[in-house]
Amino acid sequence: MSLLRVCSFAKCLSRHSVFQKCAVRVSFADRCPVRVSVRNGAVRRISESCLHIPRRQISSVIPKSEDAKKRILKQSQLLDVLEARIQQLQSDIIVDVQHANVQFVKVPSYGRGASSGRVPKGSSKEKIDISQSGQTVGKGVSKSKPSRWMEKLTQEKKNKQKKQQPLKQNIHTDVKEKPSSKSKGSKSNLMAIGTTHKTISTAAKKSKGGTKLSDEIRTAASSTATSTAVTLGKTAAPQKFSKQKRKDSKKKDVGEEVNKQVSIDSQARSELSEVEELEKRLNQQVSQWTSSSSPESLQDSSEESACGNIQLSIHSYLEACVFIGDIERAQCFLLSQHRVMRRRKLLYTEVYNIMMRAWAKKGSLKQIGSIFILLEEAGLKPNLGSYCAALECMGRNPNCFSKVISRCLNHMEEDGLSVDDLFSQCMFRQDERDMLLKAIRTVMPDYQPRLNLHTSQCSSALAQDYYTQREHHTYPKLDFTQEELQERFKLQLRVEQACTVTIDSVEAAKPVTENMAKMRELLAEQRIQWQKVLLQALRESKMNLANTNTKDYRLNLYPHLSLLEDREYVDIMIQSVSNMPPSGESLKILARDLGNRVYTMYSVRQKHKNQTVDKLESIYNAYTDLLAKDIKVNSILPREQWCKLEMEQSSGPTLQGGEISWPYTVTVELGTYLVDIMVKNLKINSDILNPAYDRKVIPILYHMYAFRSTRQVGFIKPHPILTQMQQEAMETKLTFDSYVMPMLCPPVPWTSVKFGAYLLTPAKLMRTVEGAIQHEQLLEKCQNLHAVFDSLNQLGNCAWRVNKPILDIIISVFNDRGSDKLDIPPPMSEAPKIPHFNPQDPTYTASEKAHMKREVINAKKKCGEMHSLRMDALYKLSIANHMRDEIFWFPHNMDFRGRTYPCPPYFNHLGSDVTRAMLVFAEGKPLGPKGLDWLKIHLVNLTGLKKRSSLQGRLEYANTIMEDILDSADNPLNGKKWWMNADEPWQALACCMEIANAVRSPDPTEFISGFPVHQDGSCNGLQHYAALGRDVIGATSVNLMPCDVPQDVYSGVAQQVEELRARDAQNGMKIAQVLEGFISRKVVKQTVMTVVYGVTRYGGRLQIEKRLKEIDEFPKDHVWDASHYLVRLVFSGLKEMFTGTREIQDWLTESARLISKSGHTVEWVTPLGLPIIQPYHRKRSQVLKSSMQHINLQISHDTKERPDTVKQKNAFPPNFIHSLDSTHMMLTSLYCYSAGLTFVSVHDCFWTHALTVDTMNKICREQFVALHSQPILQELSNFLLWKYCTSVPRTEAKSKKYQEYRRLMLLLSSVPQKGDFDLQRVKESTYFFS
Repeated sequence: MSLLRVCSFAKCLSRHSVFQKCAVRVSFADRCPVRVSVRNGAVRRISESCLHIPRRQISSVIPKSEDAKKRILKQSQLLDVLEARIQQLQSDIIVDVQHANVQFVKVPSYGRGASSGRVPKGSSKEKIDISQSGQTVGKGVSKSKPSRWMEKLTQEKKNKQKKQQPLKQNIHTDVKEKPSSKSKGSKSNLMAIGTTHKTISTAAKKSKGGTKLSDEIRTAASSTATSTAVTLGKTAAPQKFSKQKRKDSKKKDVGEEVNKQVSIDSQARSELSEVEELEKRLNQQVSQWTSSSSPESLQDSSEESACGNIQLSIHSYLEACVFIGDIERAQCFLLSQHRVMRRRKLLYTEVYNIMMRAWAKKGSLKQIGSIFILLEEAGLKPNLGSYCAALECMGRNPNCFSKVISRCLNHMEEDGLSVDDLFSQCMFRQDERDMLLKAIRTVMPDYQPRLNLHTSQCSSALAQDYYTQREHHTYPKLDFTQEELQERFKLQLRVEQACTVTIDSVEAAKPVTENMAKMRELLAEQRIQWQKVLLQALRESKMNLANTNTKDYRLNLYPHLSLLEDREYVDIMIQSVSNMPPSGESLKILARDLGNRVYTMYSVRQKHKNQTVDKLESIYNAYTDLLAKDIKVNSILPREQWCKLEMEQSSGPTLQGGEISWPYTVTVELGTYLVDIMVKNLKINSDILNPAYDRKVIPILYHMYAFRSTRQVGFIKPHPILTQMQQEAMETKLTFDSYVMPMLCPPVPWTSVKFGAYLLTPAKLMRTVEGAIQHEQLLEKCQNLHAVFDSLNQLGNCAWRVNKPILDIIISVFNDRGSDKLDIPPPMSEAPKIPHFNPQDPTYTASEKAHMKREVINAKKKCGEMHSLRMDALYKLSIANHMRDEIFWFPHNMDFRGRTYPCPPYFNHLGSDVTRAMLVFAEGKPLGPKGLDWLKIHLVNLTGLKKRSSLQGRLEYANTIMEDILDSADNPLNGKKWWMNADEPWQALACCMEIANAVRSPDPTEFISGFPVHQDGSCNGLQHYAALGRDVIGATSVNLMPCDVPQDVYSGVAQQVEELRARDAQNGMKIAQVLEGFISRKVVKQTVMTVVYGVTRYGGRLQIEKRLKEIDEFPKDHVWDASHYLVRLVFSGLKEMFTGTREIQDWLTESARLISKSGHTVEWVTPLGLPIIQPYHRKRSQVLKSSMQHINLQISHDTKERPDTVKQKNAFPPNFIHSLDSTHMMLTSLYCYSAGLTFVSVHDCFWTHALTVDTMNKICREQFVALHSQPILQELSNFLLWKYCTSVPRTEAKSKKYQEYRRLMLLLSSVPQKGDFDLQRVKESTYFFS
């Protein structure tokens, strides 16, 4: 059909005088090769190029009218523009070209009838890129200025020809010497500057055309390719000038500049040879990257990468409509989007597939056929999901002919898709898989799906041995029977199905006063009333939304407000009122939290509707074989076992149902709508606390504005009456979302980017900024993340329990006014009273009013901080108390650098000293011969004393203070209180109790201990820098080199700074004299620690200023000058001590600066194969309009915006080092797991049992050496060169862009030199981690 339309289009154009000078020759042999002769008869060969012509629908009959002539004239102008663009691209890039076929495609219509080139008012002509998958991405070009644009391009073309003609012959010679076929990894060499988002289609990749699906599915639709490729001829002659006079003048000019050109030629040759040398090396190295991040893999998911906020909003809207059964609303909305061309471009195949799946459930083959037509009209190709829905529908339809199914399968095969792909790559819900199989077996009775178990070996060289050599692996078992684990699964399932957990507050232990009882009763009555009011208001607002025009293209919140029961929305709103702080909450944050709660409950309901819960239980019950102690030992990892079980139980729905996360804007918009209902409808009597007042009905929530810096922020603030009632009631119950609580059974192992952790609650593998999707897209393209998954699974499989004696002591201090020294926040009764004064009172002077205002602000700030800290402690202690008799687990995920974190936010081992002290391993192990010694050394480490002492010295010190240790254990609050002076007092107290129990046991070596012993890296960031640069001095300073006593880099820097200060003091510098006696390890420690993570001099000065203010004796009027002076000395001292570190840091910083300056974000891959991208872009504002207020979202992660160069360059060194320390931790966790150890980490602090500390230390050192034995910087250089330098423009040796790319290429290839440090010495270093 497309070819017929092209024929009619060409014939029609040939009738008009406008095209007298323009011949269009169309040959339909062998897929329509086309030559377009434009204007002066110059022949342009059209083949593989970055330029694509948009797909448009064209009627075969064009009316004979004046309008038609105008349209033809506009099309002529468009051809002029395309001609100019071709010339621009030819001048930008010269490549080897092979002949390729070109297909014309339909011109999309605006509106419904016979279509032409007319553009409706308000829309713009579009310059459209068409990716290989057929997705279109348009850039608007103003309709009112086509002629000016063409003039500009024409002038640009002439200017470039002037510059390039003398050099063109030399450059052509260089290019001809290069092989015409490039490796896959270097395809981007074909791209011109400014066309980085354009794709290059090849004839080999075109799908077979000419065939059709059955009339029921794709009536009047063809499978011709959806993009037209324009190839730049390698030997294309430069454009001839129309006037002989201009040609003669050009010849004369060239003749006069021959001498100058000779020098330019030689310079160009030398530059080109230099770049060629680098490119040669780059082409040799590039093959190792193509498996994980090749251009093909990027283009395969071009639909997803084009998917922004609007597309995700449309997707989530349609999913919600289908979920609530309102298919007609969804269909009308899709059609309204499809009819408007500028909105149609926002649609992608998966959006159409949503409706296909919905109609497939109803067996409506006709509706599915119409959607296939819509797909073709949109210029999109059906994918596996499309064919899956069509075949499912045929399976549900008993009257479907086998011939129809055969045609569908044939067409799918022509599109390069196999039947096996349907079963291995599609996500199934309910009985979709069974219906698909039924349809296929109609024509292939003996067909059995062939499923491959994804057990490909880890692609990282670092972890290959781990997966291939397993004969000595002894994976640990959990101390539970299989039956116990299955019971625990049922408990956790009930918790997640409820979505919320209500627990007792630790404040419940306080005696109930008469006033408390009264307030609790009043609140209970009011909540019953509020529930009724909110329920009525919600139903009324939903009715109003439901009656809006369903054909309207605008998104409507009605489907999102119908996903749950009305009462569930009301419960969410009431819960948010109970949790609101007295100072109020930002509208944006409150709305986000409300929206997220709705989404979480919706996700759980989806899994129930998709019938995945029963299958999950079946697989999990079988999975417990691997973990339970009463089952034989297996040499298989949790991830592998789960994948194996999924494959064995492949029938029915898949556990991953293909659900998508809501975009941030939808979440906030839904939350804002709910907040609006609350503010308008929740009211209370003004005399509820004091009957003497006049009774008025007043709102309990106020919408107000406050300034944060220079920005005005919307706030929701509770009325003081509500705050007073809540504070005085001191309610005994707290309600949390289920994901806040630790899990009652081992987590589901991570098996893919979108599946793992909780049973039903959605969880992200990678934590990201709200709304950022680039990280997830990058992960999905990555072929092999097994090592990362297995490390997260190992961390999550560690079972924990609460240290009850410590918990009880902490609760007693918490309920007894807290303690600042012990980091237990006091109750709000201890908060400062907010002074009240009347600003209009004439008795106050202006200065007094200003002073009073400052006091009010400071008091409010202090109250807010105290409330926040108090509630945080209350939540942690209440959760710990709720879990006091349970065994529990923390599922893990990671941030975008690969650093791992427990998913539950409040109570976990990454928390403060208080939280860590309450946690011990659920499984105990005997101390063994050295376990007690390690407990004592660990205790001394927690005190912060003896940092410069050897391990033996610390052990001897511990033995001398055994009396204090035992006293602390026996009388923590009434004895000598020695433990209170430790750096980490609560962990020190817990360790004292463990030591006391051990030494009092009959045989300490047999004492069963679950206490975690920590081994902390010695300034771990500097350790990685020193290892990267093989810096002997730096390595010695951070304990990579074996020493008798630990080297303390902080003390070393402090000593160097003191020497410099003494010299300056002798020379009469006043500030140096003032600082005498005040320079200590503590003053410089934070700055030294964070320099490696990118702290600036400004940030370092603030850190030192804070430390100096903490010294009571230091004169406060010299703090400013002293901090300026000291930060300069600290940076100078570090530069001298760590020369290799500084070189590497500077190289990373400058590389990131040039990369971001060229318009790219910095990306790299860790040695374990984890892809990382920095999400720092220039901020843009997006306004969300609502009836309450317009919310201004500051979005800094939008990939369409240019990178933020400052953030990109400053963040690259610390982020790169963080990615290395996470890699080291993951390797250590994997090998500890294979050795049967219990292992967890807090970034660069590793925990295990006292019995296995020596084994963990050995593994930790071996994996650090293995990691840094890899050519990390060289591999980083190769990756960055491949990523950012494979499209260096070589046509203009003196152009600015060429110079920038050349500079970047030379910098990236200049890897910093290494020193002479022997990395193997790390294995012998006692204090590397200690």
